[in-house]
Amino acid sequence: MDLTAARLQALLDAARADVDARLVPACQISVGLDDEIVAFETFGDAGPGTRFAARSITKALVASAIWLLLGEGLVDPDAPVGRYVPEFDADGRETVTVDHLLLHTAGLANAPMTWRDGTEPDRRRRQFTRWRPATRPGSRYAYHSASAHWVLADIIERLSGTDFRDFVHERVCRPLGLPRVLGIPAAAQQDIATVTWMGTGEWGGGTPAIDRAMNEPEVRAAGLPSGGAFFTAAELARFYQALLYDTGHLWQPEVLADATGTIRCELRDPIFRVPCNRSRGLVIAGADGKHTRRYGAFGHTSSPAAFGHAGAHFQVAWADPATGLSFAYLTNGVVPEPAGEIERAVRLSTHAASLLEPAG
Repeated sequence: MDLTAARLQALLDAARADVDARLVPACQISVGLDDEIVAFETFGDAGPGTRFAARSITKALVASAIWLLLGEGLVDPDAPVGRYVPEFDADGRETVTVDHLLLHTAGLANAPMTWRDGTEPDRRRRQFTRWRPATRPGSRYAYHSASAHWVLADIIERLSGTDFRDFVHERVCRPLGLPRVLGIPAAAQQDIATVTWMGTGEWGGGTPAIDRAMNEPEVRAAGLPSGGAFFTAAELARFYQALLYDTGHLWQPEVLADATGTIRCELRDPIFRVPCNRSRGLVIAGADGKHTRRYGAFGHTSSPAAFGHAGAHFQVAWADPATGLSFAYLTNGVVPEPAGEIERAVRLSTHAASLLEPAG
């Protein structure tokens, strides 16, 4: 199937209009179809080789590394984390399972971890011993913006004997023909877009410090497993094509099918006020008509089988098995009003999800 030219132009025009209106300083859009990248455009103060902070889209990438370990029988998703991370075997943490981490139900949403502590295994593990679940593991959904993926990174390191950033590169990115996207050395950061505050004056007082920190070479090099990957939109759309087709047979078929197609948590998302529809690492659109309100930034015309994961300030990445499309939208703008970001993401995703429909 071919893209409908008029609908593709509408998608590109919508992205360009946001830059022209100075809502964002730059953005990239890419579309994948049938295991190929079929559209890739950059607008604003960036070029086709510019990489953007993908933020929480990183979570799906790190989860895909865990899927490799699941397929090799090294990780049991129902097992307590303490089987792999001894520091978890006490103080209420002993009932946290690997699935609880992947599904954001571990009760540790606000557990503290600085990037400096997280990147040093000994310091990271000492910090684990200070964590206490705020709710009974498995009983509630609460978005674990950072904590859960530091534990997943630790599991990767303990089972593989490899730094988690190197494992992601060697076992996921390199086989897919992608460059290193997690843990970028300072000497290789010249093509990364600066995260830019779009409000008036200096950075907004309510803006999370991590937004500004994403411009720091040390933080970029740290490779935060919850939100520190840097992609071009084409690379990201290519990753999602791999999740659709896996022509390189990277993952065990049953593990990949489960991760991209099985909703394992439907607990209510207290932020978006809908069932969270979480799989082991992804968000699935679902058939309840609430898919545009989930943290997948799906379009109105996405199918119930679409899967993906958004990022802070609504970076977008998803794929739709019903059409074979994958879509990525990245920007370096941080805006004062989050509602506008959500609307922009859904609007662009709706254009993208409709690319194979007849125009008119």
